Amino acid sequence: MSEEIYKQQGELAKLIERYSGRNGVHATAIPSLYFIRQSHVTGPSHGVYKPSLCIMVQGAKEVWLAQERFKYSPADYLVASVDLPVTAQVTEVSSDFPYLALKLEFTPSQILEVLRDSEIQVSPKENPKRAMFVSRMELSILDTVVRLARLLDNPKDIPVLTPLFTKEILYRVLQGQYGVVLEQIAIEGSSTYQIRDVIEYIKNNYGRSFRIEELAEIANMSVSSLHRHFKEVTAMSPIQFQKQLRLQEARRLLLSELTDAADVAFQVGYESPSQFSREYSRMFGLPPIQDIKRLRAINV
Repeated sequence: MSEEIYKQQGELAKLIERYSGRNGVHATAIPSLYFIRQSHVTGPSHGVYKPSLCIMVQGAKEVWLAQERFKYSPADYLVASVDLPVTAQVTEVSSDFPYLALKLEFTPSQILEVLRDSEIQVSPKENPKRAMFVSRMELSILDTVVRLARLLDNPKDIPVLTPLFTKEILYRVLQGQYGVVLEQIAIEGSSTYQIRDVIEYIKNNYGRSFRIEELAEIANMSVSSLHRHFKEVTAMSPIQFQKQLRLQEARRLLLSELTDAADVAFQVGYESPSQFSREYSRMFGLPPIQDIKRLRAINV
């Protein structure tokens, strides 16, 4: 990496420390911009990445999408172009050198606006591609991200300049090696756009059973095309995608409420508590009650 990139990362690290101050994920005064700080290695965390650009300035991280691993460091940036259930773990961190990162969420309509206002050539006929990628950091992207983060020191500028800087960041990413991945989520008629509709449907209806033919109709695809394209985009089948959403929500409910595993199993759509327990153990490493006890002990 160039000396200028190191300099920009140093400034960004100071801004993240100043506006977070403690471990965790912190919303900022800039809509859709979040700072993340972690001073010790933790176990794997599970969650759904919204469409977002992730940049770290200290530490290293691994993100698992189904069986696919994405490793990135301050030399890279990571992008998720659709909602994706993932497992993530910080792998390099210490109390003297905490993991520091930021996440900038975006929408397909913001991508479409950039495409309309630029001369980037797009085609709806592109084959679907994985909706997550890691790319080498570029000074043009980092420079704009730093200018965006600096707005926190001048709150009155946030409403006017945030949309401009966000647009510039997305423009730079669209010009990069994997720009086509972002293009395809915004172009009506592309296979990725159609899969995005299915992802949205599953996300909003994860607790109910559905037939694959129902999803194929939403995507306006054959059943075989839906299976193939969905797996190309998300690295999993629609049923696996639904299962991850169900189990993540079950874990959240168990952590936040005084309720038993059988009740939660029914709430998230399982008909069999024993099946729920088996699948929960497979995903999180322990049966529900033991897992929740462990998590509560960690968070004490």
